[in-house]
Amino acid sequence: MERITTPALAQKFIEEQIKELRAQIGDKKVLLALSGGVDSSVVAALLIKAVGQQLVSVHVNHGLLRKGEPEQVVRVFRDEMNANLVYVDATNRFLDKLAGVADPEQKRKIIGAEFIRVFEEEARKLEGISFLAQGTIYPDIVESGPVKSHHNVGGLPEDMQFELVEPIKLLFKDEVRVVGKELGLPDNMVFRQPFPGPGLGVRCTGAITRDRLEALRESDAILREEFAKNGLEGKVWQYFTVVPDYKSTGVKDNKRSWDWPVIIRAVNTRDAMTATIEEIPYPLLHHITQRIITEVPGVNRVLYDLTPKPTGTIEWE
Repeated sequence: MERITTPALAQKFIEEQIKELRAQIGDKKVLLALSGGVDSSVVAALLIKAVGQQLVSVHVNHGLLRKGEPEQVVRVFRDEMNANLVYVDATNRFLDKLAGVADPEQKRKIIGAEFIRVFEEEARKLEGISFLAQGTIYPDIVESGPVKSHHNVGGLPEDMQFELVEPIKLLFKDEVRVVGKELGLPDNMVFRQPFPGPGLGVRCTGAITRDRLEALRESDAILREEFAKNGLEGKVWQYFTVVPDYKSTGVKDNKRSWDWPVIIRAVNTRDAMTATIEEIPYPLLHHITQRIITEVPGVNRVLYDLTPKPTGTIEWE
């Protein structure tokens, strides 16, 4: 199969997939867990072109997404593409389940299991679903077999096993992005930096609290905004903030404070097996620091993680 590197090749792929999807699905309904990441978004856009309202997309907001992401999913798919979109705000449900849980692996398991439960509940409300669409791409098949472990809903019960629809399973990530661009998806969705399945849950280290999670979401939004304004958005592979579960003494508004630090992490990598640190200009670091300590409640320090991989992993949990 020819690599998809140009808009013309992407258009050819889209036309072929529309024919294949219509032949496979016919007049039946398809269900998709739409996270807002590039893979599931491209699959959604392809299916909307192929079968329109026969696709039912379910977007579960587990409260661990970045600032503005749930709203963007609704705006792009429901408002602009006229998608048959089910939006589920399950924030309280997820955060209640995660209350007091500090172990990273346990947090991941709770988030994954609860997502499947919410998705199953929404699926059971629907009638006539015959197919399950997934954003499986070629590296997923190579690395973990035919089922995508962190995005799929493979934990659905026996009576809800649908025939799979995987239109981008032979593509690499760079090809998916070319197709997404040709489908008219916004750049910040198509070129979204890698984001872990448990979302901000692994960047709010230790037991997640709502106030610390909010500090994380706001500081991350400031970092992303400043990187975009200063030409680093497409240059740096992955960048985010971490708010750990400890406090330090500081001074805010001429009073002693006992608040969290925000840690900035910005790395470059080819394969995620090793990673180097992006050297952010000091004037920009100072500006980002000033914004975070001024605009984000509960924070009195900003730190920059200078650790490459190895020895540090890219994420903190």
